[in-house]
Amino acid sequence: MLPLVRELKHLTQAFKEDAYATQEARVRILNLCGTALWQRGYRIHADGLKGRHVQYLVEQWQAAGASVATLKNRLSVLRWWATKVGNPGAVKPSNDAYGIGQRQTVARQSKAVLLPTDQLARVRNEHVKRSLLLQRAFGLRREESLKIQPWKADQGAYLVLKGSWTKGGRPRSIPIVTPEQRALLNEVKAFVRFESASLIPRTKTYVQQLHSYESQCARAGLHKMHGLRHAYAQARFADLAGFPCPAAGGPARTVLSAVQREIDYEVRVIISAELGHGREAVTATYLGR
Repeated sequence: MLPLVRELKHLTQAFKEDAYATQEARVRILNLCGTALWQRGYRIHADGLKGRHVQYLVEQWQAAGASVATLKNRLSVLRWWATKVGNPGAVKPSNDAYGIGQRQTVARQSKAVLLPTDQLARVRNEHVKRSLLLQRAFGLRREESLKIQPWKADQGAYLVLKGSWTKGGRPRSIPIVTPEQRALLNEVKAFVRFESASLIPRTKTYVQQLHSYESQCARAGLHKMHGLRHAYAQARFADLAGFPCPAAGGPARTVLSAVQREIDYEVRVIISAELGHGREAVTATYLGR
């Protein structure tokens, strides 16, 4: 392991904060940064981060075609690094200063993904397989689909998620409206058997099961599974509104009648809550506008 990469790893171990998924992403990005700087010839220690190092990294990522979202995520980690070593000024406070544009928040095309039967069959880990099915059926985030305790979540007409399972610690309820959702939830409950059991095996930690999830999906050729939430949102919109959303080929808001615009807004508010967001505007990412 390169010296700088080793020091950055120690830094993340010294400051274990935020959700596990955030910590894992931070480790990966810092590994990427440390390796790139070392290969460029910057023989620095973790506390030696300077503005020129950040500028070099950003320019390399931009040349490689990294998306706006990716660049913003990586700069966020660089700011974390700079703050922890006592030099927050190494990273400019504005992303605009690096020529990074605004992130696209309205879906121009559908990001929904399916869960083909043949690919699902290649997932050998039974816990992971059921996590994927719950993501598709209820629009769960990956973390939620691992941490969920099915017996406690099943409240009859609703799937109730505890704050300790969700992003930002925000509890929420998702209606169980189809026979397929009910049948899946019953099957998952029978699989885990115990009231306090989650879809993380008792012999594993969350991080270990997250790694299993990632490797199982990669082996099965399943990618960008966050798209299962997009598929849920789009199907739910069609069911509630009576017409498809723009991202799924439906009409844009500009051509809707006054009544349809009212329906459109009300449905988006419902879906935003079911996905665990607090703002109607967020649904444009999933549904288009």
